[in-house]
Amino acid sequence: MALIRPVGAALVLLAIGFGFGSWHGSSVAQAQAANRVFELRTYTAPEGKLPELQARFRNHTMKIFDRFGMKSVGYWVPQDAPAKDNTLIYIISHANRDAAKKSWADFQADPEWKKVSAESQVNGRIVSGVVSVFMDPADYSPIK
Repeated sequence: MALIRPVGAALVLLAIGFGFGSWHGSSVAQAQAANRVFELRTYTAPEGKLPELQARFRNHTMKIFDRFGMKSVGYWVPQDAPAKDNTLIYIISHANRDAAKKSWADFQADPEWKKVSAESQVNGRIVSGVVSVFMDPADYSPIK
């Protein structure tokens, strides 16, 4: 299972803090629910499977997340090898930690997700590792 290097995670968080504020304005970021929790997830794909994983997110997963209250904040692929060839990093937000637990359970039980997951893996698994970190924004964060 791949682990997030502390420097890489810090860079992703910096990009979010600065990038989100500059793209959307800090007032929009702060207008979101004050007690929400963010989830940083890093997926490692088997060799050659990252495009299939990205297609699943692009065409299905993000829409299903939204149905269950899991709000997409952003999706990234590292620039440098070897991670650029097998790593997808994303952040979603949840109303709170209990909502996250319920959303993930409902997502996993969803018939559409089960179908999409099975169909996307007919030629083998497209995820070999997942790391999840729940985060609270710092009091000075432009995104809350």
